[in-house]
Amino acid sequence: MISEPELAGEWGGDGPSTAAEEPGTPRERVRGPRTAWLWALGGAVAASAVWAGVLVAQDRFSDRPPRIAYRHAEDLCKVKLTAVSASTTRLTGDYARHEEHPALDWAYCAYGAPYVDDRLSYEAEVLVELHKKADPRTEFGAGPTVLGGRGAMASSGGEVEQVPGLGERSLLTRRVGGSRLEVLDGGAAFSLTVQWYGGPDVPEPDEAAVEAAMIEDMRTLMAALRK
Repeated sequence: MISEPELAGEWGGDGPSTAAEEPGTPRERVRGPRTAWLWALGGAVAASAVWAGVLVAQDRFSDRPPRIAYRHAEDLCKVKLTAVSASTTRLTGDYARHEEHPALDWAYCAYGAPYVDDRLSYEAEVLVELHKKADPRTEFGAGPTVLGGRGAMASSGGEVEQVPGLGERSLLTRRVGGSRLEVLDGGAAFSLTVQWYGGPDVPEPDEAAVEAAMIEDMRTLMAALRK
């Protein structure tokens, strides 16, 4: 996304490595501590206010504000990830944050599920940004900016493909242990990230099914926030 909150500079502080893998390297998955993950997120969310001030200082506002057809959500966790939960495990939104600024409104929710031994553990993030003065199109898909790159998934690297028929432009990024769906529609930017962790003997998820569910839930999210 233009600005996913990153926790540790990669796709999760204790998740799979995001460095380029040598051929033949096993895809080892490990479970990151949930409490540490949420604690680290607090600093990420706080960084948004700093970035809003940076936008003012850099005078990056355009004379013509971008079109925004979506409303700001104070509690993004009210939007359920129904399709993703059906394809993975039941995910519950348990960490909501939001801020409103003259240049940018943003809302965030982290979703999780209880850890179960010998089964995959899933986590998800949703971020919605409403850019009221700066045009987000020039930076879409180029890397995290607003929250300083403090999301569970960094925006660089991975296999990227475009998703037709979703907003003005949509990108799906695949990396070991997770996928991220980004959508741009006027001045609104959306991001949905799903990650999974588990031991080496735990079967991999059906990634195609997870990605199809992410697209379905993204449509639901955008429809729920449309003015």
